[in-house]
Amino acid sequence: MTGLLARLHSDERGAAIPEFAFILLPLVLFLAGGMDLGYQAYLRSVLQGALNDISRSGSLETPDVGCTGATLELRIECAIEKRSNVLARNARYDVEIKNFYDFSSIGRSERLTTDHNGNGAYDPGDCFIDLNENGRFDMSAGRAGVGGADDVSFYKVTARMPRLFPIHRLIETTPEYAIVATAALRNQPYAAQRRPPTVCV
Repeated sequence: MTGLLARLHSDERGAAIPEFAFILLPLVLFLAGGMDLGYQAYLRSVLQGALNDISRSGSLETPDVGCTGATLELRIECAIEKRSNVLARNARYDVEIKNFYDFSSIGRSERLTTDHNGNGAYDPGDCFIDLNENGRFDMSAGRAGVGGADDVSFYKVTARMPRLFPIHRLIETTPEYAIVATAALRNQPYAAQRRPPTVCV
């Protein structure tokens, strides 16, 4: 019996199996995570390319994006889905389209023309350029839709779809991608651009 134990103690055959088992999970996690990040970057590139192509068509007076629908937003969502669905299968798309008077208005409030107390913020009675023409001061100067001639259209598309690998079960992350693409493009000057009014309220 003592000889058998001595032989087992000195026998190193199969020692690589438990050693490999120790590194297998981190290795698989590393490979799956790398492929997941690469796939996500590729999808973002495809989505951005599709949006850039469609937004150029949307800047025309009579846009033709290759889809039919009741509104331009629905036609654009359809066109993006058609162009990227080869790679982004089972994806859901949220399309947000706003228009601004110029590029400097994107992500900013409406502009004050009269600041009675000089505090740099809107107070009742101050005058401002009503860029979205709703009669009140807004922290966002955008209007819904693509706008008119010479307006700046801002497109934001969010694609949500299941991950390539279920790595959310191993690390703390979401089970879905949320890939965002944006584009800002000035519409063609097919007519005179609207002039927003100055309002004092």
